[in-house]
Amino acid sequence: MPAFRTLPHNLTAEKALLGAIFTDNRAYERVSEFLRAEHFAIPEHGKIFQAAQKLMENGQIADPITLAGFFEGNDELIAMGGAVYLAELAASAVTIINAGEYGRIIYDLHMKRELIALGTQMVNGAYDQGVQESATNQIERSEQQLYDLATQGDFEGGFQDFRTSIMEAIHMAEAAHKRDGALAGVTTGLKDLDQMLGGLHNSDLLILAGRPSMGKTALVTNIAYNAAYSYHKSGGEEGAVVGFFSLEMSSEQLAARILSEQVEVSSNKMRKGELANEEFTRLVVVSQELHRIPLFIDDTPALTVSALRTRARRLKRQHNLGLIVVDYLQLISPPPGSSDGRVNEVSEITRGLKTLAKELNIPVIALSQLSRAVESRDPPRPQLSDLRESGSIEQDADVVMFIYRPEYYHERKRPDPDNLDKIHEWEEKLEKIKNIGDVIIGKQRHGPIGDVRLSFQGEFTRFADLDPHHPAYEGP
Repeated sequence: MPAFRTLPHNLTAEKALLGAIFTDNRAYERVSEFLRAEHFAIPEHGKIFQAAQKLMENGQIADPITLAGFFEGNDELIAMGGAVYLAELAASAVTIINAGEYGRIIYDLHMKRELIALGTQMVNGAYDQGVQESATNQIERSEQQLYDLATQGDFEGGFQDFRTSIMEAIHMAEAAHKRDGALAGVTTGLKDLDQMLGGLHNSDLLILAGRPSMGKTALVTNIAYNAAYSYHKSGGEEGAVVGFFSLEMSSEQLAARILSEQVEVSSNKMRKGELANEEFTRLVVVSQELHRIPLFIDDTPALTVSALRTRARRLKRQHNLGLIVVDYLQLISPPPGSSDGRVNEVSEITRGLKTLAKELNIPVIALSQLSRAVESRDPPRPQLSDLRESGSIEQDADVVMFIYRPEYYHERKRPDPDNLDKIHEWEEKLEKIKNIGDVIIGKQRHGPIGDVRLSFQGEFTRFADLDPHHPAYEGP
């Protein structure tokens, strides 16, 4: 029969820390950022720590004399020895220099106790036949709890001196300088867009919004492929490993779009099985190269932000994830128990995505639908005010971009065929804007706003750089 095991604790370290604080209250500063009363294995020690904390935060001295009144009426503390025990704690102080180390020991043992509790909960949950929850959901919930446990009270946070911040900024500038293209972030593969954004920056949340049929998914798929391809070709020096959460389209449909774009074969012909033998052969040859690209697709519908974060962290750990794409924001399920209306739900989702970008220190691109209100204007160019009904999207995003294709709207204004003058005028304008897509940068925390004009090939669902000699080219 296995011997009974007590939970991890260190009574000596707890007494030594409290004694060090009583000897010199400045010892508290060494542990104040991460240590809490609940981290002590002996609950009474936690209560003493909390009482001392309150006194110090009120500008008073915390020592056995000032804390003596705290014992009055507290049977548990009186049972430990009352004022005599406080004096014993003060005598336990070795040196205040070690206060930080004592605090870390106490915190580490608290984490181990929490880990044991979590492990027990996982085992009991897996054994419980009455729980109507799949093993996959239990795993995801446990991963979330493990991550929360790993990041709570992290004592690596806090202030850093300005010199360190300056050096990190210099390293970013040096990386951009070495690339000769002023790119500080992940490339989009679109020259003019890269020039305007400086690439996709780590810890940024980028929102790409637009009305249906504007090409949001096409553009973000192009960007995802270009970043992953660049990573593959440069041996990891440029681009990024991409995680694509496709909540609307299946992974097969997304892969078919990328194939269509790269092979320059109509996606419609692929879907209907109308490819010529030569086209199909080309498709197979190109696919052999494409399967090496580090692009991972998750097409699970109605994911919550919590599940999305769990899967992203796993991909970061396993494959060094460098860019996340979410298609699209309004299809993410709200957090369980959320009932404050859709506006607040979307706000929680955008905050969650921004937090994920900062946690993993990678860019996150999320697509967003716009309301019909856009189309009541002439021309129906999207603007930041169109995002207001979606809560904090504009506030939380570092970059807000809109995709706008004037050709789409102009085609629907075709005049009566009998009116030759109008038809001629309509056709002239259509020729000028044909296959043109505007990316409108409405907000950019780190740089300028403005338009980037791209070429759009609807047949292959592909955006590309517009030829500088094209009459519609305006430069970034």
